[in-house]
Amino acid sequence: MAQFSYTVLGKDDHQLTGLITASTRELAVAALRQQGNKPISVHEVKTHTRRLTFKNKVRTKELMVFTRELSTMVSAGVPLPRSLETLAAQTENKYFREVINNVNHDIESGLPLADSLAKHPKVFSEVYVNMVRAGEAGGILDDILKRLATQVEKDASIKHKIHGAMAYPIVIMTVTIVAFFGIMLFIMPKISKIITDLGGSNASLPIYSRIMINISSFMQQNIIFILIFFCLAAFLFRRYIGTDKGRLWWHGLLLRIPVLGKVITKIAIARFSRTFASLMGSGVTVLEALQITGKAIGNRVIQKELVGIAEAVKNGQPLGKQILGSTYFPPIVGQMITVGEETGKIDEILVKVADFYEEEVDTVIDSLASIIEPVMIIILGTIVGLIAASVMGPIAGLSKQIG
Repeated sequence: MAQFSYTVLGKDDHQLTGLITASTRELAVAALRQQGNKPISVHEVKTHTRRLTFKNKVRTKELMVFTRELSTMVSAGVPLPRSLETLAAQTENKYFREVINNVNHDIESGLPLADSLAKHPKVFSEVYVNMVRAGEAGGILDDILKRLATQVEKDASIKHKIHGAMAYPIVIMTVTIVAFFGIMLFIMPKISKIITDLGGSNASLPIYSRIMINISSFMQQNIIFILIFFCLAAFLFRRYIGTDKGRLWWHGLLLRIPVLGKVITKIAIARFSRTFASLMGSGVTVLEALQITGKAIGNRVIQKELVGIAEAVKNGQPLGKQILGSTYFPPIVGQMITVGEETGKIDEILVKVADFYEEEVDTVIDSLASIIEPVMIIILGTIVGLIAASVMGPIAGLSKQIG
């Protein structure tokens, strides 16, 4: 879709200007004529891609507050353009304010809210856009926005817990790597010289001391190549997992990691249940809900399985039965969906499933954090102890020989 700047003569022969969104210029002209206008000039607006910086980001909390306040204003009968104008004025994030103003401008140009939001995929996800579209079609936009605010809040809570659990291990690992490189590059060469001065070039050293000295010597001589290698490896790895094949392999690998795989699976089930329930409650069909939910889960392997399930459902198979036979969904989810299909309350039942698995995720993350911390301390202590032994042992032995 492209934007076109137009100048037209309205029904009362007044000259009007504005923007319209269409696939081609011909369609834009046709749309203007259907509105009863006489086009004078229609030109495509060339949009410049904004460079992505840390400032061009909308936090989950900001999106949640925006969604909830927009829901309140729509429920109170405030017109949508006026609601968006008010929310943009009170938003501190300049990038988000610009996005809201652009959305408001598109709405005033005659574009639906969902299509206006879809033009900003970095801020509004596909699930968000499709739920808004369903709300507009069913005339229940305020209710959908309330559901969206709850869903965004739940996702933010899970992300916050995961980041909190991983913060300490990442700090410890970073300190360990920096300390190892610092010791190997700056301290070990001096200690190696001291050992050589005390015992001579033919001094007998323990094998672990010789290994550490050889590693230090290799790193000193090839530090530039080592840094280039790691940077290149990181670049190629990120580029590979950015492809469909690479992302599928990486997500499958994550699911096979003993403890982490269970956490990812539980998060995916909780996200599937809540998103699917929200879409079904919004009047979206089962097939559309499966397609949208699969993209919102965040794991390509489980998404691929949901694509197969959607195909089976399209051929007339019950959804609950297909979930029961899946690899990553536990039997309880399939059974609950089957009950929901029989009672016609699948959205209510899946909300309870989502609540249950979100509590499970909280429990697993808390226990994971308590396990990772001592393990990281042991790893750090082992590395420091090995370096200390490789340094102090030879010095102590050579001191006795000299004595």
